[in-house]
Amino acid sequence: MNSYSATNVSHTLQRHSKRLPGLLSLILCIALCVCSTYWIMQLVKPASRVLLPMPQTEVPQIDIASASGLFGDPAGLAVAASNYRLVGVVVAKNPAESVAVISANGKPPESLRIGKEIMPGASIKEVHATYVLVSEGGILKRLILPEHAQMNAGLAEVSPVRK
Repeated sequence: MNSYSATNVSHTLQRHSKRLPGLLSLILCIALCVCSTYWIMQLVKPASRVLLPMPQTEVPQIDIASASGLFGDPAGLAVAASNYRLVGVVVAKNPAESVAVISANGKPPESLRIGKEIMPGASIKEVHATYVLVSEGGILKRLILPEHAQMNAGLAEVSPVRK
């Protein structure tokens, strides 16, 4: 079997030996073309330009609180109201029945439901346990309970225990 493979290889080499010089010439011609193309491109290419960095400018400060309303956070849009003072709130299970006690421009406090006007152009939109949203000329303003009123509001939510 060893002699068969040796004779088979020698017959194959004899048969393809006529094509070997042409194949070798083709490979060398391709290598010469690639080499000459590379060096011609190196000689012809334009000189590289020097790029200067962009001048540094001061980065403007961005107020994140003003952008929080972009994704539906109405509390982010609320602005603190200065001429109203929230005295107390009564939050009902039905939001339409909730009541806010508000003093406007130093006047005596009034109890108002959602949708009622505090002053012309200003009405109550939402009543929550610690704050109220007021719409004044289309702008939402947040009235927050004072610190002592928030503590009392937490005590009022506790229901009595029956014995």
